[in-house]
Amino acid sequence: MPLKTPKFWSALNWQSILLFPLSFIWQLGHYLRQKNTQPEKINIPIICVGNLTVGGSGKTPVVITLCRFLSGIGKSPSVLTRGFGGNKKGPIFVDRTLHQSSDVGDEPLMMAHSIEVCVSRERPLGAYHIIANKQADCIVMDDGLQNPTLEKDLKLAVFDGKFGIGNGLLLPAGPMREKLEDGLRNVDIVIFNGEDETDLTRKIPSNIPIFTGELRPDDEIIETMKNRRVFGFAGIGNPSRFFKTLNNIGADIVGEAHFADHHPYTNADMTQLYEEANQAGSELVTTQKDWMRLPTEWRDRVLTIPVRIHFSANDSIKIVSYLETTFKNVFSS
Repeated sequence: MPLKTPKFWSALNWQSILLFPLSFIWQLGHYLRQKNTQPEKINIPIICVGNLTVGGSGKTPVVITLCRFLSGIGKSPSVLTRGFGGNKKGPIFVDRTLHQSSDVGDEPLMMAHSIEVCVSRERPLGAYHIIANKQADCIVMDDGLQNPTLEKDLKLAVFDGKFGIGNGLLLPAGPMREKLEDGLRNVDIVIFNGEDETDLTRKIPSNIPIFTGELRPDDEIIETMKNRRVFGFAGIGNPSRFFKTLNNIGADIVGEAHFADHHPYTNADMTQLYEEANQAGSELVTTQKDWMRLPTEWRDRVLTIPVRIHFSANDSIKIVSYLETTFKNVFSS
């Protein structure tokens, strides 16, 4: 069920203190699962992109960019994902001509525009399904740093630069899936989505390389949106980032609507949004991920803003070097 990120996760307060004892239950469950699960090793590299917090951090754009980097060095990646929000257990390859977001989830449907994507609740089954049915020479795992069922060869943790780790407490008192120090011991690379505004960098061990990317549309999208009157709506982990993007590219924002992450839009939702936008003399606009969850008959009436995570040329070269080293290590062992 879609949920909005609780505001109290951003700082220490009475609500987080009240829920703090329940965090020990979460921690115990995490510990037992890690201890009692033997990860499976497969014969091609697995590159895992995850986060240590729940909610939107920008994992999916990083997955897409890594796949682009891999293709650029002659590799053939396939994405492996749980398919959050979809009802298909898999393993199944996403087909945009057949599947809806209710089948496979909004993010897998979005990624399948340019990448082979396999949805599988059981990650090892998905990995073997990819190997058996596709000419893939590596797997990019979307989420799963805390999933112990597969052995990973390169692990990247993505943080939202504005949110960081919030109050730093474990679920449900805070947004952390595991303790920061425990999670970082299991990470090879850290990526910030936007500049680090919470001083989290100083808590990251010096042996872990840190890269900062900027989530923004391509130049041609920016040009078409300048001074355009829009009514924006979003149901993602951090909606404020989308509205900041609209503002940065010069759109004239006349209204906003916020929904829970992965909200399944109904005709009633869209009719109300359309009426509000129409009264303001504006057009509806949303994220690419939200657009995937719109009723099909509404998609032609809603603008979307595709974004990519952009790294500096120097950082891009370094990230590609880590990818190349991963292949060398896997196939030389």
